This record gives sequence, structure tokens and C-alpha cells, in this order.
Amino acid sequence: MDSFRRNGLTFDVRDAGPADGDPVVLLHGFPQDSSAWDRVAPVLHQHGLRTLAPDQRGYSPMARPRGRAHYRLRETVEDVVALLDAAGLASAHVVGHDWGGIVGWALGAWHPDRVRTLTALSVPHPGAMARAMVRSDQALRSYYMGLFQLPVLPERLLLAGDGAVLRRMLRRGGLPDDAVDRYVGRMREPAALTAALNWYRALPWSGRDPVGKVPVPTLHVWSTGDAFLGRAATEGTARFVDAPYRLEVLDDVTHWIPELAAERTAELVTAHVRG
Repeated sequence: MDSFRRNGLTFDVRDAGPADGDPVVLLHGFPQDSSAWDRVAPVLHQHGLRTLAPDQRGYSPMARPRGRAHYRLRETVEDVVALLDAAGLASAHVVGHDWGGIVGWALGAWHPDRVRTLTALSVPHPGAMARAMVRSDQALRSYYMGLFQLPVLPERLLLAGDGAVLRRMLRRGGLPDDAVDRYVGRMREPAALTAALNWYRALPWSGRDPVGKVPVPTLHVWSTGDAFLGRAATEGTARFVDAPYRLEVLDDVTHWIPELAAERTAELVTAHVRG
């Protein structure tokens, strides 16, 4: 399948690997797209796994509804449920990075019957994140989330000069130039950056639906070079998983784990799925 539909929206999806392999859903974050998994997916295929990597809400050109309420967590989670339904899958292994990881946490808590295993890259459980906001330096690390709540200004700032500020932010995080060019190019499409920022702007709606404990086997991967997500929330995540749980720490890797530690990520996911 190369696309699926939900509520009048059409989502692009990369469906690859052995058709009869165990399915692994790969969920990207901001400001990525499904190409974030370009180096991870082939290794998973070599291990006999099928991958489904959607361009999520706001990133697929035909799935950019106007209004921030359309980007609340309940909607982005139900998009993944629709993907599974369209693929004829009762359940799948789920791997998410950044916002994709938050979707994964919520999917595991709200629809545990659809999730065989969960792998969350970078992002802690939302409950642990909330605690860390008031008990550590996490609020300072997340300053940009407040900036993104402003209308219009973030778009103008990030895209000024052919996206110079956004390019600089991504390069400072260690992303290679080809990935930077892809992501900035996508964000320069009509309404794309506003749609992507609406994931942040929908937080007042998302907060009304707490993400409880996750009752599925979970692997959490965090990197010591992550400037956005600190150790406090990471170490507090275990209490929000009511199933086998493992934390894997990658040294000297920045936030962009799928792009910068692709082989290690694929190895960890494969072992977790097979386990």
C-alpha cells in the first residue's frame, strides 16, 4: 500500500520489506517525514520485518486540515489505528521518534490490543515528561514549545531566507545536509510548517486526554547528546510501563537517533521485536 484514508484525509505511507514479515510501524517526528527511517528500514527488512512508515498528519500533502484542534493526540493516534485497519493488521510493533514516540506511548496506553511491542526513541512517557517539567531543567530545554504557541511568528522566523533558521537548527543537531534539505523542503510546501507546528499548538486539547500506563513490552532509547530531552524524564519513564521495560542509552548521539544511529536503532528494534 502507498496510501490510506481517514475522515477525508489521504496519508502517504511507505510499505516495504517482506509482505509476510512481522509488521513494524515507523512514526516520525518534527520536522521529519517518513524518510527519517531510510537507513533503519532496510536493516529491518534484512531481518525479515515488514515496515510501514507514514507521513503523518500535517506532513502528507493531502492530510493538512486547518485548525490546531485537528492535531490533538487523539486524532494522531487514531490515524495510526486507521493505518493498521487499512493494511489489514490486527496489531503491529510500533516504533516512534520525537512526536511519533508520543503517538506511540498514547497508542500503547489507549489501544494496547493493537500494539505488539513499543519502541520509543528520544521521548519519555508524557507522564514522566510532565513531572520532569516541574522537577528538573526540562522546562528550560522545552522553551521552544512555548514559542511555537505563537501565531504566524514561528513560521516567519523559521522559513525566512529560504529556511535559514530551520536549516541552522537542524545542522547544529548533527543532521547531514541531505536530511536537512529534505525536511526544510517539505516544510516550505504550502501550509506544511503551520500544520507541523499545530502538533504543538494542539497541546491544550491533547492534555485533556491523559496517557496512562502502557501495558505492552516497551523499549525506550535515549541519547546523552539530546539537547531537548533530559535524563530526569527518561529515568522517570519506567513507572509508567506496566509490562517488561528496558532503557537503552546511546552515548554521544544527538536527538536525531533514526538518522544518526540507524544501524544501532535497527539492531535494538529487531532484538526487541524478536524478544
